[in-house]
Amino acid sequence: MSLGIRLDDVRRRNRAMTIAAVRRAGRPSRTEIVAATNLSHATISAITADLIGEGVLVEAKTPEASLIKRGRPQVGLELSGHAAAAVTLSLSMNSLSSAITDYSGLVLAEERRKLDTLKLSRRALIDECVAMARLRLRDPALAGRRVFRIVLVVQGTTDAGSRRLVWSPITPHGDIPFAAALEQALGVPATVENDCNMMAMALSWRDPERYRDNFAAILLSIGVGMGLVLKGELFTGARSSGGEFGHMIHRPDGALCRCGRRGCIEAYAGDYAIWRNARRKDEGEKPVAEVDPAEMQALIAAARRREGPERDAFRKAGEALGFGLGSLFALTDAAPVAIIGAGGAAFDLIEGPLLASIAKTSGGQDAKAISFEVLPDEAPLIREGSALRALTFIDEEIFAPGAPVAAERSALEA
Repeated sequence: MSLGIRLDDVRRRNRAMTIAAVRRAGRPSRTEIVAATNLSHATISAITADLIGEGVLVEAKTPEASLIKRGRPQVGLELSGHAAAAVTLSLSMNSLSSAITDYSGLVLAEERRKLDTLKLSRRALIDECVAMARLRLRDPALAGRRVFRIVLVVQGTTDAGSRRLVWSPITPHGDIPFAAALEQALGVPATVENDCNMMAMALSWRDPERYRDNFAAILLSIGVGMGLVLKGELFTGARSSGGEFGHMIHRPDGALCRCGRRGCIEAYAGDYAIWRNARRKDEGEKPVAEVDPAEMQALIAAARRREGPERDAFRKAGEALGFGLGSLFALTDAAPVAIIGAGGAAFDLIEGPLLASIAKTSGGQDAKAISFEVLPDEAPLIREGSALRALTFIDEEIFAPGAPVAAERSALEA
């Protein structure tokens, strides 16, 4: 019995490694899968034959022949887009979007809807998400594909078990059991994920050379968030989604943050904080819910033209971010940083004070390891990361087990 369990575990692990190698490479040959997994040719041949028979993998229509090499050309393998599908939802300030992604990673359909998230009740928020997901499950674009995972991404803190929203600035309600509600209504496994964590996951797939072992993805927008990867693994807390960089304390008893505490990094670097300082408002004044993007652009333009309260506001934002990153790097070592979102448009105003502040901390001693990339639009990263989260679940929990997969699929379809 013990031996049987161990053999099943090995088989599952080898199948998971094979599927992951194909997902990462896109269209690798069997030889390339062997190199990526360190499994034998015989093992890969047997596993890929099984996966092709199960409809998980297909042989690429165009063999990757070489004009230099002789002999039979290598046949590439790819994930079958018809094997499965995933639905992703993204709930942000006054907006709910959704997408269907097939098993190969192709986006089949998308939709975005405006919501007044600050005014909707807890029940109404849940109902809106369920209704949107139900529409995707009935979408003709699925064309017979079975959805095996729903991922809801939100701005804010989620629990470590990925079941509920703990707190978010987009709604006055906390402790919202989104995953349980989606599963009960739709019969599909669901998780709730933090938006910055999903951005970090997308970056590691987009650019594995830069975003590999240690890196941080910082969202500068309505608020300030972070997705943190350490030693190649996404960091989450024991009870929460972790990475709450924006709510680290910059100045004790300082400016009022939207979370209700004082002195958070976000209370100086969020767009509402920059607007508040640029307009010379009292730092104890209640943060505004939203800042008009056009008004933020006007602040940026004014800060570039002259010294004054606008430039000083961005200077304070850079200092808060820099001291926060310096403190982080004192614990984790210096690493690449992605600055993501609308706030990246003002990075030229923030960068100098940010670097100067990092240099004043022990975390800034290895400045050569710190580099910045600015990505102005977070939406594609959130969508890609959430799709990867869902598809990885299908890889590891549905198709990797092998023989039990038919029973698992039948149970989900029941």
